[in-house]
Amino acid sequence: QVQLLESGGGVVQAGGSLKLSCAASGDISCISTMVWFRQAPGKERELIGAITVRGASNLEKSMWARFSISRDDAKNTAYLQMIGLKPEDSAVYYCYAEPFPSCGTTGSWGQGTQVTVSS
Repeated sequence: QVQLLESGGGVVQAGGSLKLSCAASGDISCISTMVWFRQAPGKERELIGAITVRGASNLEKSMWARFSISRDDAKNTAYLQMIGLKPEDSAVYYCYAEPFPSCGTTGSWGQGTQVTVSS
């Protein structure tokens, strides 16, 4: 099984930046893709984007301009870089590890990290 630990959230003023981290441990060889989501109070969970084990990343169109995803395999960590933050970006941000089907395991979620953008 894979364990995920997110960090980097906090309170930032509008226009500011944050870089979230998602550190993986455990059976990391089973991780196919790292996915970032967010969920604001009273709203459904929203997909942000993902990065594969080969380093290919993609983002939802609404995130292109201000967000980017990267990974550091030496640290078993995926990152979500956010710039130009807006109050509507306030949410709990989660990472999810999607496994290779051949591993026969379920995916793993991090505990979430709160991002609050003040106006």
